[in-house]
Amino acid sequence: MYIPTRLKQARERRKLTKKAFADLIGISSKTVSIYESSQPQFELQDEMIQKFAIALGYPVEFFYKAISETIDPESISFRAVTKLSSRLKLATEAASVNALELSEWIDSKFKNLPKVQLPDYSHDNRNDPEVAAMELRNVWALGELSVKNMIHLLESKGVRVFSLSEDCKEVDAFSFWKGDRPFVVLNQFKTPERSRFDAAHELAHLILHKHGCQNKGREAELEADRFASAFLMPRGSVLAKVRPNANAALKDILALKKNWNVSAMAMIRRLYDLSCLTEWQYRQLTISATKEGYRSCEPEGLEQREKSLLLEKVFISLKDKGYRRVDICNELFLPLDEISNLTFNNPFFSLSLVSQNTQIGDQPYRASLSLVK
Repeated sequence: MYIPTRLKQARERRKLTKKAFADLIGISSKTVSIYESSQPQFELQDEMIQKFAIALGYPVEFFYKAISETIDPESISFRAVTKLSSRLKLATEAASVNALELSEWIDSKFKNLPKVQLPDYSHDNRNDPEVAAMELRNVWALGELSVKNMIHLLESKGVRVFSLSEDCKEVDAFSFWKGDRPFVVLNQFKTPERSRFDAAHELAHLILHKHGCQNKGREAELEADRFASAFLMPRGSVLAKVRPNANAALKDILALKKNWNVSAMAMIRRLYDLSCLTEWQYRQLTISATKEGYRSCEPEGLEQREKSLLLEKVFISLKDKGYRRVDICNELFLPLDEISNLTFNNPFFSLSLVSQNTQIGDQPYRASLSLVK
C-alpha cells in the first residue's frame, strides 16, 4: 500500500517545494498535496510512483514502507533555529527519521550494543551548565583530562551518533530523544574542532533539556555552549596551565587549544569565563582572531575528523557475515547517498578492521558486536 507520508518525507529531504517537485514529474502542486494527504482521493498507479522514485532518487519500495514510529519536531534541538529556513528545517527533520530507522535496523541485527548511561539534569540544581559538566565528568570518571574523541565517548554511553552532509552554515548539529534512546546528528561541513564542540553542545541539550522541554530560545543555546566549554575544557586543567589575569597573546591561544582539541575562538572564550583574561584582553584577542579568519577556518587544526566507531564496527561485522552495501539499501529501502551521508560518508565495505580493544572516549570498549540470530 502506498504511504503518502513517505512522499512528503522524501521530497522534504531533497529540499524540494511542492511546486518544484510537481514541475519535475509534470503535475500540479495541488496534485502533489493530494498525493501527500493522509487519504488520497484516488489510487496511485505504479507508473506515478516510479516517477516519484526517479525524481527523488529513492527506491520505489520506500513509498510502500510502513512507518512504525514518528518524531515530534518539537523534541529536536536545533542550533540557531531562528536562522534556519523552513526548507532546511524540514530536510533535517526528514533526515532524523531516516537516522532513527537506520538505528532501529541496527538494533534488529545486533545485540550487546552500549546501553544508555545519560543522567537527567533537567529538573535539579545541576542544570547549571558548569556544575552539570563537572558532575557528568565525575559520573563518567573522566577526571580533568581532555576527551580524546567526543563521538566515541557518546557512543560508549548509548548515544547514537549520525552525520549530516548539508553544505550550509545554518545546520550545525541537532539532537533528540526517541523514547529512552538519545540521538545526535552532526554536520560534517565544520572543522574537526568545531564538530567536537557541537557534539558536546548537543550532549548538553540531551541532559539539561531532555525531550526538548526546556530547550526554547537563546537561553538554552547559551546554556549548552557553557556546558560544552566546561566539559571540553575543565576548570582545573585549564587553571593548571593558565594563571588568572594572564596576558595571553594569540600565539599562546594557538598553543593552549591543542591541549583540549578545541577551536581558538572557544579557547579564548573559556579563558575569559575563567577570569584568565580581562574584558579588554578578551575583546582584543577576539578582534585579532577574527581578522585572521579563525571564525571560519582553524589555525593548526586537527588533521582527522572524528567519526563513528560503532557504525564502523557494525559495517565490519556485516561484511564478515556476507552483507553487501546493496543488501543494506534493499533492507532499509533507502538510497545509497542517504545512508552514506548518515554514516560519515564511509562505505562499510572499504573500512579497515578495528581492534576489539579500541578505545572509546577515555575508557576501553572491548565488547564485540554480535549479530542477532
